[in-house]
Amino acid sequence: MKITDHQNTKIVATVGPACSSPEMLKKLIKAGVDVFRLNFSHGTHEQHKEVIDRIVEIREKYNIHVSILADLQGPKIRIGKIENDGFPIKKGDEILFVNENVLGNSERVSISYKTFPIDANPGERILLDDGNVIMEVVESNRVDSVKMKVLYGSRLSSNKGVNLPETSVSIPCLTEKDLIDLDYICTQDAVDWIALSFVRKAADVKQLRGIIDKKGFSAKLISKIEKPEAIENIDKIIKASDAIMIARGDLGIEVAMEKLPALQKMIINKCIKKGKPVITATQMMDSMIKNPNPTRAEILDVANAVLDGTDAVMLSGETSVGAHPALVVEAMNKIITEAEKNYEWTGKRPKPNPESETFFSDTICLNAAKVAEDLGASGIVGLTISGYTAFKISSYRPASKIFIFSAKEKILNTLNLVWGVKTFYYDKFTTTDETIEDLSNILKENRTVKKGDVLVNTGTMPLREKGRTNMLKVTHV
Repeated sequence: MKITDHQNTKIVATVGPACSSPEMLKKLIKAGVDVFRLNFSHGTHEQHKEVIDRIVEIREKYNIHVSILADLQGPKIRIGKIENDGFPIKKGDEILFVNENVLGNSERVSISYKTFPIDANPGERILLDDGNVIMEVVESNRVDSVKMKVLYGSRLSSNKGVNLPETSVSIPCLTEKDLIDLDYICTQDAVDWIALSFVRKAADVKQLRGIIDKKGFSAKLISKIEKPEAIENIDKIIKASDAIMIARGDLGIEVAMEKLPALQKMIINKCIKKGKPVITATQMMDSMIKNPNPTRAEILDVANAVLDGTDAVMLSGETSVGAHPALVVEAMNKIITEAEKNYEWTGKRPKPNPESETFFSDTICLNAAKVAEDLGASGIVGLTISGYTAFKISSYRPASKIFIFSAKEKILNTLNLVWGVKTFYYDKFTTTDETIEDLSNILKENRTVKKGDVLVNTGTMPLREKGRTNMLKVTHV
């Protein structure tokens, strides 16, 4: 299977009815997909299992590395069903929100957030239906109901989502559904990443990590940034996470819209400095759910994320339910390719911390990036057991490609999310010099490099020593 040329910025595609067949999954990989996202807000465990098995079969048949990301739903708050599916509203109308399950009408509607009467305070705004309806808390009886006043909107419809940008929400980050889904996910060894929705603080991530550690499951954790509280705690959340997703849908509703561009750039920059992959998500090519071409604004949005230095850009409804899944990926890949011609990391690379236990490895990785640039090397070559070397070299955003070899397929699939990294399976460890020559030959056979190219090699001496990258060697192909 011929796959589109390797780009630095990766593409995450959400799997759904429009692209879950084996043939369509192959088409998406050919078009440039690096990571498949399974959205646990939709679908059954059996349906997700079918998709996982199909991806694994493609991996094995074509000897390729594609990452699988399981995205937990999280505590999504909604109002309940309403008579006639909704009713008209106008500014000044007062409606009672109750925490019992009732069929709503113009006087009262139910809300899934059971502790809303305890947490809500007068004057706080809530947004419904992606911000199309705005209300304000008038009063709460602190038990089972909250009186709301309409500030903006024309209709309130059944089952619409609720955002509370000004309320300190007491709902746990992991819901009962999430825990059930997590039990299932942890039986699927092919899952490489787990995304946690509506993260508010580092403790949310630590709770999830504790659960999967107890189950003995190996997966990296992604924190989805979509709450104002997460912005306030962003440094601690990044530290506690393996990667970050900028979920611009809910985040764009809960923070002032004009602040979103600066927040995106800030989060991406912080993640790069901390060596944590970052995904830019939501409505990147939204018009292509129906249309065969993106809007000019969408083209600029994708390109801008690439120029910001994001590790990956994500497609949601565009691939899961859209009319042109493969066409969307092809279009996104073209935009990435062109944008990367103008990308050059201008940020200041952080100096390794001498007090850190990874100081030696970090220093080698930093200097590999520097030497590769100074020599105009075609690539940086690394051998890894844990994947740490790949994450670290990538965070320095070198001008050269990053070629990572490992004997662990799980690591190779996981690294497919990481900026600039192309992965290869390798388990023939002999002497250092023989191994370096062998890796060079593999790259040449794959037409990844050609005779005469300069490569910067990193690794450990002795070769199988864990936990420390301590060698850097420049070679010619």
